[in-house]
Amino acid sequence: MQELNRYAQLARENVEELAERTANEGATTLKSTSPQRSGKYAKSWRVKKVGTSFVIYNTKYQLTHLLEKGHAKVNGGRVAAIPHIRPVEQAAIEQFVNGLNEVLGG
Repeated sequence: MQELNRYAQLARENVEELAERTANEGATTLKSTSPQRSGKYAKSWRVKKVGTSFVIYNTKYQLTHLLEKGHAKVNGGRVAAIPHIRPVEQAAIEQFVNGLNEVLGG
């Protein structure tokens, strides 16, 4: 039983380290691939720990949906979408799953 508890603790620590590393790499990628009109939006990507999870967020959160999905203009027409979050999200998910297989030996 003691050996199983030791393995569980080690696995928990390794998974948390993997999650933090994946989130930090995702935030770094978003900083480099985000639209850079003034640069403030791209520089605003952050990572925070919420419980046992890591969350990537932007302090200019009002712009994320508008830039990712596009939006209507005041005088008609639309502003084209600039998909920059979804590709990073998909890459981070893939990286995390592959890392889990290595960490847990699956």
